[in-house]
Amino acid sequence: MESVVNFFQYFWDIRETVTAMAGRHAWMSLFGVLLGTFTAVPMGIFVSRNKRVSGYAIDLAGMLYTIPSLAVLGFFLPFLGLGWMPTIAALVIYSWLPILRNTVTGIVGVDASIKEAARGMGATSFQMLVRVELPLAMPVIMAAIRTVTVLTVGITTMGALVGAGGMGDLIFQGISMMDNNLILAGTIPVATMALLFDQLLGLLERRLKVSAGIT
Repeated sequence: MESVVNFFQYFWDIRETVTAMAGRHAWMSLFGVLLGTFTAVPMGIFVSRNKRVSGYAIDLAGMLYTIPSLAVLGFFLPFLGLGWMPTIAALVIYSWLPILRNTVTGIVGVDASIKEAARGMGATSFQMLVRVELPLAMPVIMAAIRTVTVLTVGITTMGALVGAGGMGDLIFQGISMMDNNLILAGTIPVATMALLFDQLLGLLERRLKVSAGIT
């Protein structure tokens, strides 16, 4: 009990440092997810329309996904230097596979009879995509985005190794000093942040389902 009290006292003493690091960690995570989403979804749409390249595109994204995050950061260092840029680049790469795969799965999985009915009503390919396929595929796509967001919040801690800052600074400092208080001070906000983002995306997903008429 005393150790818990000591930790909370320690956490309170460094609250300003934690708040600043958490803010930087949050924007890097969200920026990485947004860039990954805005690049992977169009790729998924393209791949769903070109079945010949679908397998190759997903396999390539899968190969990138298997590369250790530290190796990805190291690869980008000569091109992007130290700081947040190589971290964001790594986060984008790690977001591609789940979002790309779920985008393709969601669009391809739309019932053929629904597509045929839309065509019968004179819908163009673009109208079909925007008004039929994407709304119906959105739950599948959002599931990937939620998963990617939670993973990204954790992976962002590795950015501390290339000078990006964030909660990883506290965690790695705690490891080097064998200080559990520092490790917990970095870990607890990261876990809380991941859960919070997941819940917020869950609310967004439910709103999108309502607006698309999906129950």
